[in-house]
Amino acid sequence: MKNNLLNIYILLAVLLLPTHLFSQNLTLSREEMIGLTPKWKGERFADGRPKVSDDLLKRMKRVPVEQAWGVLRAEGYTHQYEKNWKNIRAGEVLVGRALTVQYMPVRPEVKEQIQKEATKDGRVGDMVSWPIDMLTKGDVYVADSYGKLEDGPIIGSNLGTAILAKSGNGVVFNGAVRDLRDLEAMPGFTSFVRGDHPSYQQEMMLTGINVAIRIGNVTVLPGDIILGHLDGVMFIPPHLVERVVKTGELVLVRDEFGQIRLREGKYTPGQIDSRWTDAIEADFAQWINANPGKLPFSKAEMQELLKDRTW
Repeated sequence: MKNNLLNIYILLAVLLLPTHLFSQNLTLSREEMIGLTPKWKGERFADGRPKVSDDLLKRMKRVPVEQAWGVLRAEGYTHQYEKNWKNIRAGEVLVGRALTVQYMPVRPEVKEQIQKEATKDGRVGDMVSWPIDMLTKGDVYVADSYGKLEDGPIIGSNLGTAILAKSGNGVVFNGAVRDLRDLEAMPGFTSFVRGDHPSYQQEMMLTGINVAIRIGNVTVLPGDIILGHLDGVMFIPPHLVERVVKTGELVLVRDEFGQIRLREGKYTPGQIDSRWTDAIEADFAQWINANPGKLPFSKAEMQELLKDRTW
């Protein structure tokens, strides 16, 4: 009986949340944002969105997606990766803090209420420009525009220029863009989209900024760290970013050591491509001592990562 009552309360809270947002604001209060991201204990923006450090963002660019996936999987986060994107600057890596946006098909009375509240909040211009005004350096505009292509592009070259100027990054859109040739020519505008179309957005409305959104099979929260490479995007919870970065850095260094030893003929491929013996681990530790600066963290931290590894 108690469980049934609890389920009813949760359902009512979920159903009432959009009404609360429409009657108050498009985004969450600071307290609601902290409640949505309780595992993050570090710095936050004024609105409560997690603020992973610039240093970790810079280091994340070297992390292979495979290593990020492995860490998240081991921590119980099994739905953080989405494939089959069009990377409009192929070969480049996108890293940044998610500023999330939700779009839906127009429903007139809902859009009218959103416009009224936005006017009270001092928002200007078309809905699609509101998130851009909120971007800061290192952000990535992440939008669910429900895969709409025709009459679905929510930005073109003008808004793309504004996004790049504000954030230094491109976008991740579960939908379309226009002016693709111009966007491709913008250095730094590394973006992952579902497609492009010469039309512009119509019969769409923005229903939330910095709220939980769905991108394919992934639930994305404000402040998640985007790691996009080739045709895949990883959405990393902020409280796991440091572990992902350090694990990725360690794996890269171990791969370098393993490949050196393979070229030397000291070990067989089977020895290097499986869990290392104590003798190989000792050899690696000596190699690290002889090559200071290979790792941007201490040997004690390295040993802690090795102790808990699942790879």
